[in-house]
Amino acid sequence: MGIGESGNQVNVIDFGLAKKYLKTDSHIPYREGKCFMGSARYSSINTHLGVEQSRRDDMESLGYVMLYFCRGSLPWQGLKVATKKQKHDRIMEKKMTTPTEVLCRGFPDEFAIYLNYTRSLRFDDKPDYSYLRKLFRDLFIREGFQYDYVFDWTVNKYQKNAQAIAQDAGDTTG
Repeated sequence: MGIGESGNQVNVIDFGLAKKYLKTDSHIPYREGKCFMGSARYSSINTHLGVEQSRRDDMESLGYVMLYFCRGSLPWQGLKVATKKQKHDRIMEKKMTTPTEVLCRGFPDEFAIYLNYTRSLRFDDKPDYSYLRKLFRDLFIREGFQYDYVFDWTVNKYQKNAQAIAQDAGDTTG
């Protein structure tokens, strides 16, 4: 989260995996057999499979982050395994076998549409970012949300702090 005047900005980053996907106006080469790097919880299926990451993988990972924000957890969290390798394998298996409709159950269709779209992209495809933004903008409008730059968790934190202050004031005057 941003701080101060930037407190209404969400920054989703993982510079450990950052790289240019275009080098000299051509897409990075497709490769397989890469060692797993990254946060297994949010990694794309192709990343688990050892395929070089591209824009499609960034968008799939973002889908998992959005679902995590909404759900509070993902189905592949808390798996009981002995080793990190087993954990990665189980997470990959769970991602591959959980239909998007099940993963997104209880949420608007746009979440499943988003994940199905990102998972359908080929390695060197450029995601239609405008289409993906429009999916969620239209949902936002349809649900009647207001774009007030204030997140729900900011309001909740403010209310909790206000209650604590009021309680402290009551304790000192009583």
